Amino acid sequence: MIKRKKTRKIKIGDVYVGGDAPIAIQSMCNTDTRDVEATVAQIRKLTQAGCEIIRVTVPDLKAAKAVGKIKPQINIPLVADIHFSADTAMEAIRQGVDKLRINPGNIGSEEKVAMLVKECKKKKIPIRIGVNAGSLEKDILKKYNGKATAEGMVESAMRHIEILEKNNFYDIAISMKASDIHRTIEAHRLLSQKVDYPQHIGITEAGTVFRGTILSSVGLGVLLYDGIGDTMRVSLTADPVEEIKVAWEILKSLGLRKKGIAVTSCPTCGRTEIDLISLAEKVEEKLAGIDKDIRVAVMGCVVNGPGEAQEADLAIVGGKGVGLIMKHGKLLKKVDEKDLLDEFIKEVEKF
Repeated sequence: MIKRKKTRKIKIGDVYVGGDAPIAIQSMCNTDTRDVEATVAQIRKLTQAGCEIIRVTVPDLKAAKAVGKIKPQINIPLVADIHFSADTAMEAIRQGVDKLRINPGNIGSEEKVAMLVKECKKKKIPIRIGVNAGSLEKDILKKYNGKATAEGMVESAMRHIEILEKNNFYDIAISMKASDIHRTIEAHRLLSQKVDYPQHIGITEAGTVFRGTILSSVGLGVLLYDGIGDTMRVSLTADPVEEIKVAWEILKSLGLRKKGIAVTSCPTCGRTEIDLISLAEKVEEKLAGIDKDIRVAVMGCVVNGPGEAQEADLAIVGGKGVGLIMKHGKLLKKVDEKDLLDEFIKEVEKF
């Protein structure tokens, strides 16, 4: 059982993050925020896939005003990603954004930061400080011999935190992102020893679906197993829906969240006498849209099959051109290979 580190609980729209709240899954739109129709369409698609918090880029006042048109058309919290402009952030607040992603140290003068924080307090809008290894402050880079170290990332985070705390603002989340696993993990571990603010975790610029899934699974898996992470994004060079799919599988694999049907299947070997690869893929595809807490197993032979069948709600155990369909380890029926998929799906639907 993973023991999560105790953090403060904050509220983003109607989603709680930190404390005893479930680890929330985020993504970011790759549409132009000023294109309201396209952005809303993508957010709805992401919501259907299981996204719980969505971030949009807000580069100017036009985009900030678009937030007010997007917000009423979606039903998950909306985060405005803003750099360098307190005026844009203020407009996003006026338009009803649920959270700001800013770095207060580069958002403007102390007076503008104070004004921004005052409005966030009034409307109960949290702020996420986002530290990225690729954009550390010049003096911090100089201190660490021009390298964006984990220690430097934490120093940057603490600098931004101090600005908000100076303004008596504590509704804070923090992210520490680098494109390599080691620095990301080390930065989060160091930060968790210094503050109890909820942490948003992710391996930034992880890459395409194949490589990015591997890097994210390893890096986020280590942090989550350490008990670090209150909300997460899997960053992929792909359709953002793929990010949601991977994030859910990471959390499900660690027993941190439950969603949909879990499919266990064996890797195949010379003992397999049915087309197991095709069968397992089709079972997973057919069951993808069913949001029920059910475990199924698709096994190729009688060596490991019966054992897995005992642990699954429903299972297939392959034989020579046939398969056994089992429920809680007990035989339901013996089916010819050609009918196996249809008969198994029928049993899942009955279950």
